[in-house]
Amino acid sequence: MDQPLPQLDRLFDYRIPDDLLDAVRPGCRVKVRFGRRKIGGYVIAVKRETDFDGKLLWISDLVSPQPVLTPEVARLARAVADRYAGTLADVLRLAVPERRKKVEEEPPRERLPVAAPTQHHWKRYIAGEAFLRALGAAKSPKTVWSALPGEDWPARLSETAATTAAAGRGAVLVVPDQDDLDRLDAALAAMLGEGRHVTLSAQMGPTKRYRAFLKAVRGEVRIVAGTRAAAFAPVPELGLVAIWDDGDESHVDRHAPYPHAREVLLTRAGLADAACLVGGHARTPQAQLLVETKWAVSMTASRDQIRSASPRIVPVGDESDLARDPSGSTARLPTVAWEAARAALAKRRAVLVQVPRRGYVPAVSCQRCRTRAACPHCSGPLRLMGARRSPVCGWCGRTAEGHRCRECGSNQVRAVVIGAERTAEEMAQAFPGAEVVESTGPNRLEAAPDGPAVVVATPGVEPPAPAGYGAVLLLDTWALLTRADLTASEEALRRWMNAVALARPDGTAVVVADGGLAVVQALLRWDPAWFASRELAERAELGFPPAMKMAALTGSNGAPEKLAADLPPDLGVEAIGPIPVDEHNERLLLRIRRRDGAALAGALARASAERAAAKADPVRVQIDPRAIA
Repeated sequence: MDQPLPQLDRLFDYRIPDDLLDAVRPGCRVKVRFGRRKIGGYVIAVKRETDFDGKLLWISDLVSPQPVLTPEVARLARAVADRYAGTLADVLRLAVPERRKKVEEEPPRERLPVAAPTQHHWKRYIAGEAFLRALGAAKSPKTVWSALPGEDWPARLSETAATTAAAGRGAVLVVPDQDDLDRLDAALAAMLGEGRHVTLSAQMGPTKRYRAFLKAVRGEVRIVAGTRAAAFAPVPELGLVAIWDDGDESHVDRHAPYPHAREVLLTRAGLADAACLVGGHARTPQAQLLVETKWAVSMTASRDQIRSASPRIVPVGDESDLARDPSGSTARLPTVAWEAARAALAKRRAVLVQVPRRGYVPAVSCQRCRTRAACPHCSGPLRLMGARRSPVCGWCGRTAEGHRCRECGSNQVRAVVIGAERTAEEMAQAFPGAEVVESTGPNRLEAAPDGPAVVVATPGVEPPAPAGYGAVLLLDTWALLTRADLTASEEALRRWMNAVALARPDGTAVVVADGGLAVVQALLRWDPAWFASRELAERAELGFPPAMKMAALTGSNGAPEKLAADLPPDLGVEAIGPIPVDEHNERLLLRIRRRDGAALAGALARASAERAAAKADPVRVQIDPRAIA
């Protein structure tokens, strides 16, 4: 039933009226009486008998005879709800899109055949051809793939899906965002031809999304590509699930129970005995854990292949580098970076400059005493919106005319963080005559200009260049590395690798960071598996995910502690906190051995149901929260 209350998270039996006996089927939508009102629900099974001893109510209405919830997806939704201490109703809201009656009336089309593609591109990877052969033989291999720089990953994913479909099974491919999906959609269309796959994403609109969903559930196509919600796509005879760049935070759903698309696909691969591919330029500790526990095989390229595909990567940032730099130790653009960009522009090649923040100057401090500049009205952080303009508060939006430091009284400010807009101004001054463009979240470029141009981009929205970038400059790296976050180094390497992967093999990448850092060494050697293994070992030693399971309880002051107190004492849960979220709310972390994660999720679900039944203050439960602090 479409009822998210945790105390009602179970199946209910209803009688089928005689006039609906032939139309009601497992997976279709119905309306039923519950209390004093009618609510929607799905038919999970049709049986002749029931174990219920009381009086059964009748199904009120048949919303649609079209089955939209397949048995395989129903099992998956139940497993995901249990894993994340959520309810089945919440997961089904993520899995099944809103109904569009007119779309259901459209006649189904015949499924078109899919031909197996060539596999020669996978020769560059150890076990690559073996993985494709296994897919072609309708087997279910599991692998973690570290892609080479410059790899045409949409084409490679398309090849795995086509191989699976040619063997008579279905494939689900999940990518982080719409731009990645557009690239994958184009690659699938080019390889398969029209009408052999569909895409699913929230940006499609309800009608297009439901039409694509019905094509999958009716078996008109075997291949579905999409963003995180596509992990639940009802593909018949599932043979492959694949996810690209699983470290991207876009893979985590913003709605309860907050599942990660990677975990949904891993669960699905286990339930459906399907092949699994976790791919990316970087590698997460979660993916590395799959390799080290022998659940998956690591698929990487040889060192010779890495050397031939990688650009020259140069670190600039330790004390000796800065001391030798003729531009001075305070230069934001070291001489090595400037020369690499100038050489690329001279060859009429584009240059990519990655900066961590958008805006002009997102944060400022006092020039004299370095105290962070704060708004006199709300104490929010001040920022600069342009040259020769007064600071503006990032919280309340007020302009701080005549700003003076609270500590020393100085009216001079200095930049703490340089944004993309200010960086673009600096690049225009450094390279006169070159076109300088920005690519940020609100204004993302689809592709870099053809020819000599400087593209200033924030992480995740770097546009590909037609022939690859001649130079890639990674600036202000300290802003990523010094974040108070468990995944700071992991996320920094992921963002750097995704940017460097856009460079030409004969290009140059300059990372303004100390070359002695382990994360920089991983970039220089293009060895994400080594760094992921190192991170995993450190987290195991410290007792952090993914070596341990964690849950975050967030609610009004005292509520998370009360919920934790209701957990069985023999569970072995360690409580960390609580820490204040704001004046009225707090957050409590629970830590437990990984093998007991399912028991913790079950106990939290039962405790949440008891609190809901008692009408106590609600507590938000997040299993494996991305942010620990």
